[in-house]
Amino acid sequence: MQSEHDIVVTVRTEYLEEQSTPEDDRYVFAYHITITNCGTESAKLLSRHWIITNGNEKVQEVKGAGVIGEYPYLAPGDSYDYSSGTVLETVVGVMHGSYRFLSDDGTEFDAPIAPFTLAVPNQVH
Repeated sequence: MQSEHDIVVTVRTEYLEEQSTPEDDRYVFAYHITITNCGTESAKLLSRHWIITNGNEKVQEVKGAGVIGEYPYLAPGDSYDYSSGTVLETVVGVMHGSYRFLSDDGTEFDAPIAPFTLAVPNQVH
């Protein structure tokens, strides 16, 4: 059965070698997000909440309005794509979080973002 609030988030990551300086423990990653409304109710993205953990278990929490300055409105079946980035002090890390939405029926709900890995290629020993 299809839910009225069913937001699916997919993520693709990439290591940005040209922006990174490993000698300074600075590893830059991009993440490319697709948010798809698989539900039956239209909804507007209000805010984001990220938890970023680096390879040393250092946790950074990021909360903010919208995504990249936008507040996408998704009708059923619509998708929204954007790219952003983060900087880690280690060659590997993990991100997860949620997006807060407001549906047309006035309900606020969270769409989870499953954990995904940020990793410099070819670093596994």
